This record gives sequence, C-alpha cells and structure tokens, in this order.
Amino acid sequence: MIGLSRRRNRDVNTWPGFVDALATLLMVIIFLLMIFVIAQVYLGAALSGRDEALSDLTAQVNELTNLLSLERGNNQRMELELTQLTTELSNTADQRDDLRARAATLADQLAAAELSTDEIEQKLLAALASLEDKEAELTELRETTGEKITDQETRIGELSALLASRAAELEEQKNLSDEAKAQVAALNQQMLALRQQLARIEAALETSERENEEKDAQIVNLGNRLNAALATKVAELQRYRSEFFGRLREVLGDRQDIRVVGDRFVFQSEVLFGSGEAELGEEGKDQLAKLGETLTTIAADIPDDIDWVMRVDGHTDKVPIRNLQFASNWELSAARAISVVKFLIDQGVPPNRLVAAGFGEYQPLDNRDDEIAYRRNRRIEFKITER
Repeated sequence: MIGLSRRRNRDVNTWPGFVDALATLLMVIIFLLMIFVIAQVYLGAALSGRDEALSDLTAQVNELTNLLSLERGNNQRMELELTQLTTELSNTADQRDDLRARAATLADQLAAAELSTDEIEQKLLAALASLEDKEAELTELRETTGEKITDQETRIGELSALLASRAAELEEQKNLSDEAKAQVAALNQQMLALRQQLARIEAALETSERENEEKDAQIVNLGNRLNAALATKVAELQRYRSEFFGRLREVLGDRQDIRVVGDRFVFQSEVLFGSGEAELGEEGKDQLAKLGETLTTIAADIPDDIDWVMRVDGHTDKVPIRNLQFASNWELSAARAISVVKFLIDQGVPPNRLVAAGFGEYQPLDNRDDEIAYRRNRRIEFKITER
C-alpha cells in the first residue's frame, strides 16, 4: 500500500513540473517583451535625437543662407564702391585732361605773356607731379578693390560648398529616419504577435492551475488516507511492543538491573559484559536467550506489512578507555551492541529485524559524576521501532 501511494505521488508530482515549465516560458516571453519595449524606447530616443539633429542642421542651413545673403550684400556694396571709384577715376582723367589743357593754356599764356622759362617749368612739373600722384592713388585703389572682390568670391564659393554638404547630410538624415520608422513598425507587429501568444499561454496556464487544484485535492485526500493507515500501523506496532515488553518482564522477572524506561528495555552492562569488555558473559547470554525467544515468538505474530526493527543501542559512562582493543568509548559501545545483535541472530532472530548502534558516553541518563551515575549510564537498550 505504501509503494502504491508513492507511485501515485510520483504521478501527481508531474503537474507542478508542467506548471513550472509554463511559468518559466511565461517569464521568458515577458523578458522578450521587455527587450522589445526597451528597443522601441531606444529607437524612439534615437529618432528624437535625429529630429533634433535635423532641426540643428536646418538652423545651420538658415544661418548659412543668411551669411550668404550678407556676403552678397557686401559684394553688391563693393561693386557699388568699385563703380564709384571708376567714376572717380574717370573724373580724375577728366581733371588730368583739364590740367593738360590748362598747361597748354598756360604755355600759350606764358608765351603770350613772355613769362620766364623757369616759372613755367616749375608750374608744369608741379602739375605733372600732382597728376602722377592721382594716377598712383587710382592704381592702388584698383588693386585693393580687386583683392577684396576676389576674397568675397572665394568666401561665396566656400559657403556654397558648405551649403551643398549640409543639404546632402539633411537628405541622408531623412532617409535614416524613414528606415527607423519602418523598424519601429516591424517591432510593433512583433509585439502584437507576442501579446497574442502571451494571452494563449495565460489561458493554458489557468487551465493547468485548475487541473493542479484538482490534483492537490486528490493528494490531500490520499495523504489523509495514508496518515490514517500509518496511524493504524503505529498503533499495531505499539500493541506488539507492549506485548513484547510485558512478556519479557514476565520472563526476566523483577530485576533491578533490567528495567523499562519509556519505550525501551534497558539492561545494565554489568548483566551482559565484564568491565571494559565486549564479549557476552554466561549470565548475559542466559538473559539474552530469554529475550531472543520472546522476540521470536512476538515476531511471528507481527504482520508482514509492518516494517519493524529491534534497535540495540550501546552506551558507556564518561570514564575514558584506551587499550589495545578499544581506542575510545565509541568503539566499546558499538562493539557491545554488535555482540548482542550477533547473539540474537544465533538465537533465530531475523538479521533484517536487528540494528546495532553505539553512542559512547554522549547519551547519559544521569549527568552526575559518581559511581551510581556511571553505573546507570553503562547500559544496553532495546527498542522496537519502525524502519
């Protein structure tokens, strides 16, 4: 019956594993959803950053356009100045012609007035020097104006190239933005599919939980039945234990060195062994023979479905022992328990119903440090219990 209940327990325990597997799958899907949400947030942030970059590029293009307009205005102003200078140059040429005419007139006047040659030459040289100065100033002005015009044209070319580069970058950013939007749309579709799959898994999990609740109810019912059966077996074992102790008390008589303590039958070590020895004495063999006969009789009446054993526990006092045969009280207590078990086997007790254990001095009945306490603690205990 116990084996059948264990097989049923193993069959039932597969459902929690199935539920754990579904829960694990649910956690994995939730984790994937979190990854997709994070990716969407990241792409949204990237798109926002690209929009800001586009705005910055647009502002820069506008600024460059304004600068180009200013440069064009400057160019027009320079052209106007050049026109004015050209006009001034023409005026200067006219003035030169006038001066030459005046020089000719002066020459005529000089000839007419019969002025001295020196005065005429001086005036003529002064007029020529003034004319040369005007021509030098005009040449310098032309060179300066030409350099300014060249610089302005170079700057206009650079601004035009920069404007074209900015326009190309702006177009590239627009293309990237379209691609990112397509990726976001694909991610949204995948998230929708995952949500649908999650809904199906949740429905399956609810169904599994309902089935698990039904199985739990069956397990509880089976456990109650098993506990009732175990309680019945324990009660039967207790009855046979009481019967065994009663018969053993009748067989052994009212001896002070053999007594019942709780659910154990206690033999003082002096009844069975000599001091520091693990070989049974003749008196001990006689007492154990009676115990073995009684145990064999009771064992024949105990049902086979009660898995019982007779545990033989060896105990010593706290006085240390160290000789060639036993290094400590552990070895002495275990050797005495084994000697008792071997003797009971020789008396016909089944070996599978016997257990030997040695406790040394570590399970005393009396913690005092006197000979009476030592005598009480040196003992062999017999206890019928379940395996």
